[in-house]
Amino acid sequence: MASDFEFPPRSAELVRKAELSIRLSEFELPPMRDVLLVGKKAPIGPEAVRRMVDALSPDQYEIVRINHPIFEAVVLRKSITQLIPKEKLLPIILEEGERMSSDSSLLKAQVNVVIQVNRGVDL
Repeated sequence: MASDFEFPPRSAELVRKAELSIRLSEFELPPMRDVLLVGKKAPIGPEAVRRMVDALSPDQYEIVRINHPIFEAVVLRKSITQLIPKEKLLPIILEEGERMSSDSSLLKAQVNVVIQVNRGVDL
């Protein structure tokens, strides 16, 4: 079989290396983590997301419609908002999300909340 592409001769000095970082995890239903940012022109809108999460994970997510230049809704895992109020969480998520997203994106995020408590006791 003839080829239309001729490979260039190999250089003895050329060294190539590849470093791989692979994170494997189980497929999740719904296919999202703790937060899903829904862009204004995303291929799936908030109502379709609502139907998906209600069918696959009833009562686990809350859909918050927002007035934002890029996003029209944020889907939050209810257990996250039990740890940190959405009024404090949403501005941070939106600020970070808009740095790497567009209005046609669906951006999922994993949020790890660690609560630190220090208490003193009288001896």
